[in-house]
Amino acid sequence: MSVSPNLDLIGIPHSRELLDTPVLLLDLDIFETNLGKLARFAEGKRQVLRPHTKTHKSVEIAQRQIAAGAAGVCCTTLGEAEVMANAGIDSILITSPVVGARKMERLLAVNQYAADLLVVADQAGNVIELAAAAADRESALKLLVAVDMGIHRMGVASVDAAVELAGLVAKTEGVEYHGVHAYAGQLQHIIDYDERRQAAARTNDQLREVCGALHSAGLEPQIVTGSGTGTFEFDAAQDVFNELQCGSYLFMDSDYNAVHYVDDDNLRFETSLFVLATVVSANHAGLATIDAGYKSFFPRGPLPAIAAGAPPETEYEFRGDEHGHLHFADKTHRAEVGQKVLCVTSHCDPTVNLFDHYHCVRGDTLVDIWPVDARGRSA
Repeated sequence: MSVSPNLDLIGIPHSRELLDTPVLLLDLDIFETNLGKLARFAEGKRQVLRPHTKTHKSVEIAQRQIAAGAAGVCCTTLGEAEVMANAGIDSILITSPVVGARKMERLLAVNQYAADLLVVADQAGNVIELAAAAADRESALKLLVAVDMGIHRMGVASVDAAVELAGLVAKTEGVEYHGVHAYAGQLQHIIDYDERRQAAARTNDQLREVCGALHSAGLEPQIVTGSGTGTFEFDAAQDVFNELQCGSYLFMDSDYNAVHYVDDDNLRFETSLFVLATVVSANHAGLATIDAGYKSFFPRGPLPAIAAGAPPETEYEFRGDEHGHLHFADKTHRAEVGQKVLCVTSHCDPTVNLFDHYHCVRGDTLVDIWPVDARGRSA
């Protein structure tokens, strides 16, 4: 991992304005508030919190989530799980199927030193593959049956298929049946509050039917895990999930900031993650160029929003790999070269994966730099 050119600025008053940019900026005061809010919510609802590291890819942040009460973490990829396990995090759920002989060996290596490793499966062939790989090992692989909640990315497609696969896991040597994984990603960004609540109720009913069938078959799921930043409030109110996998609540972004939430400060999260950029050219009235383009922002979804450093109603436009345009509502306005511009990320997860470090600030002072440990660990 490269060393940040801003390392020498840690602890210097007003150092935020001196940072070489573009940088991923984390406001620690807001971050810590968000962290505490969900931890208290989960404790009050008697829900296990297992936040997703795909959002932050950071050992430091995962450890802080666990210190705040999380039982463990989720990882989307085996590579992320290796990073977290190597850092001493014991309870890890890999939320994508692990397929292929070479990955099996890596998975089994993690299983030897992560005391509570969980893996999802949605195919009988994959269960057999996992079981065969683990058959002569000291520890069995703990499996969750992945259930399709409507996104069609993965998961068994029916109640009967869930029961059949759970039964196969339960009777197969080398693997252990522990429950159900059910993530409804398509619901998380439904903007209207009531529409999102009703959609979550329908998916909870679907999952309740699956769990009821498993119970009737003598396959009671110990773990029922899923949910996200957009639906945690609704999912925790039902009697189905016992684990919440929220991730983006720590940071928020333009996508999640567009979603309508209940008017309760305890259930609302503020933006803590930004890209700090610098105006590098300003030769035209009403227009300026900053040093943050496609290599600093995930380009799909809403455009990055301007949080500070430019007049109200300033709009961002991609202008290449390293650059973006600021369009000012006042077409006579001229920016100053060198001024800093604070941008809200369009989608926090893939934006984080573009940077090597978090530059952590309190107020206007850089107080720490954390590595994005699992950056690029997509395999």
